[in-house]
Amino acid sequence: MMKVNNNLGIWMDHSTAHLIDMATNSDHAIHSEFTSNTKEEALDKSESLMHNKRQQMHEAFYKEIGVEILKYNHVLLFGPTNAKVELYNYLDKDLHFKDIKFDIESADKMTANEKIAFVKNHFTHS
Repeated sequence: MMKVNNNLGIWMDHSTAHLIDMATNSDHAIHSEFTSNTKEEALDKSESLMHNKRQQMHEAFYKEIGVEILKYNHVLLFGPTNAKVELYNYLDKDLHFKDIKFDIESADKMTANEKIAFVKNHFTHS
């Protein structure tokens, strides 16, 4: 896969990742399959089932994001929860990601324009 030399910002929590490509100024979202409905259904059966299901679905979510990240050299992970750190730790175990520079920053809930401005500002000053 040919890697283009550009930057990607990912605002994320445990349910959604907004991928903001600086070269194309595009923003597309990836959604986790682990919704509150899934959690309720699994919890009705057992707590350990719910935890296993959450783990599997988070991994599938992180894997889907990882496929997109492979196209970039420099990635900013930001957002209000620890999902960004979990994603980084998940990818850090995979050698495919060893040449990609990651930055991790905390950020609150933001509008689409605020996310784009945050990412632009980060890569302008880094």
